[in-house]
Amino acid sequence: MRPAIECAVKKESQYDLNLVKLGPKTVRFDYELGPDFFALFEQPLVEQGQLHAEVAATRTERLLTLDFHITGTVRLACDRSLDEFDQPLDVEEQLLVRFGDEAKELDDNVLQITPDTQVLPLAQHLYDYIGLALPMKKLHPRFQNEPDDQPDAPTKHIFSTRRDADDSDDDEPADPRWAALRNLN
Repeated sequence: MRPAIECAVKKESQYDLNLVKLGPKTVRFDYELGPDFFALFEQPLVEQGQLHAEVAATRTERLLTLDFHITGTVRLACDRSLDEFDQPLDVEEQLLVRFGDEAKELDDNVLQITPDTQVLPLAQHLYDYIGLALPMKKLHPRFQNEPDDQPDAPTKHIFSTRRDADDSDDDEPADPRWAALRNLN
């Protein structure tokens, strides 16, 4: 079982960013994200896909800015018919990495690492950005033009309460302190 763990580490290491070699300039890195990439994760949102990730790393004395641009397609199963289809993705995200006393996540897109950190793993960030770009409702293209799924379609009226004609707004409220608020209408 030990060799399998080492193999996974070696595969994941190709998605690590070597901070020691980065100087105070912008450097671009390209990653191909295919089935081997998605196999690194235990509970994959996506099992198949062909994506290209371009990462531009700009390092200053106190900050590392990583600009991600991920394009390509992923294979999804339709929520309605279970047919597989290719979903195009075009993702642009930014990750800020600042140097501090301890390593911790400050925000969704802000990390803090120690100045002596030599390697920054990017695999999880790439995977998370792909997962966030997936549509909530995965519909095969043949279902996407149906009237129920169009965002501009008129909303359906399900339930409403109707006031009777003999109910009036001029009734005295149960608590006189509310009378001033009623006049604001």
